[in-house]
Amino acid sequence: MTFYGLVGFTSATRPGAPRPAFPYTVLSMHRRTFLMSSGALIAATDRVRTGVIGSGGRGQLLTSEFKEIGAEMAAVCDVYEPNLQAGLKKASTGARGYTDYRRLLEDKSIDAVIVSSPDHWHARMAIDAVQAGKDVYIEKPMAHTIPEAFDIVTAVRRSKQIVQVGTQRRSSELFQQAQKLATSGRLGDIRLVTSQWLNRQDSLSSATLQGALDWNAWLGPAPKRELDATRFFNWYYYYDYSGGLLIGQAAHMVDAIQWFMNSKQPLAVTCSGGRANLKGAEVPETASIIMEFPENYMATFTLGYKAMKYHTSQDQIMQLHGSKARMDMGREGYRIYPETSGAVLTPEKEDMRIGSFVPATRDHIRNFLECVKTRQEPTAPVEGGLATAIVLCMTLDSLRSGRRLRWNAQTRRVES
Repeated sequence: MTFYGLVGFTSATRPGAPRPAFPYTVLSMHRRTFLMSSGALIAATDRVRTGVIGSGGRGQLLTSEFKEIGAEMAAVCDVYEPNLQAGLKKASTGARGYTDYRRLLEDKSIDAVIVSSPDHWHARMAIDAVQAGKDVYIEKPMAHTIPEAFDIVTAVRRSKQIVQVGTQRRSSELFQQAQKLATSGRLGDIRLVTSQWLNRQDSLSSATLQGALDWNAWLGPAPKRELDATRFFNWYYYYDYSGGLLIGQAAHMVDAIQWFMNSKQPLAVTCSGGRANLKGAEVPETASIIMEFPENYMATFTLGYKAMKYHTSQDQIMQLHGSKARMDMGREGYRIYPETSGAVLTPEKEDMRIGSFVPATRDHIRNFLECVKTRQEPTAPVEGGLATAIVLCMTLDSLRSGRRLRWNAQTRRVES
């Protein structure tokens, strides 16, 4: 990728096309080298030129956050025209719109891309992006299948691009502090980690199409079927494209558990769920996962989205049950309870920061953008995304088959 200065830069044309002539002397250098140099010629060049692939609700939120933090949101891609136009409104002035993400990746002036498409597209888009020389911020879960997750890791390590998985707890100062305490030995031996996420969702979206949609492009690698607006607006809840709230919420909790416990992959996974109580959904909103790990501990995650509604600071918890103390880790705080024979548990240490979770996403983005410039490893690397993806994909397979599944790390295969 080449940067053009002294007085400005231009978006590169497609490969093979002639570069425009300039009426002044042009200094050409590799943009990465330029960004890492201490004496920047123009302050504005510190802004990472970023494109977003998938400009639905999450994509638009990330576009706004990236822009607010200092990235130049220079391109937006979506196959649904209303999403594309909404994304362009949130992007930087002059941002280009695309309906084919591959055309966006051809723009050599783009440094990084956000992959916020439905889950079934994550791997193909991320791999294509790093092979095109782009750094990537990829929403969780990193992949929809286990082979895809390994393919992403291989592509990233071959390309040496920076890739950040969108598990923002890893960039939260609160979670970083708690993770150090959890691994310090203070809790003693930990053989059990329990977690849950409780809240309520009443129904799927009943939205209707309000503009042009390239349905076949949206389906991509998923099974072909007739246009279905319900599936399009509620893709989260269908096995072909995602794994519902079960996977969406477990992605955060399972990642945190393996991070706190220094795990890389499971030994076995079992998932049991009730029927889907959201009319039209395939994936149940009430389910439990049991995970067995080679580090000699077990973990559980329970999702209950037909429970009462909670404030977001109270709707989830991860408990590390040590032989000396227990740590309760919520979204916005933690407490450590020492072993006691008394009737009342009193925390020996606590740190509650109500309102701290939203800034964690911004911290995660800042970490990514800084790593784009320094070429350092981000806080949520692809290996962490792989460890979580293995558990999540086994979760869906177990849920649908009704069996305890074992992971064979040597063959990289799931066995029943």
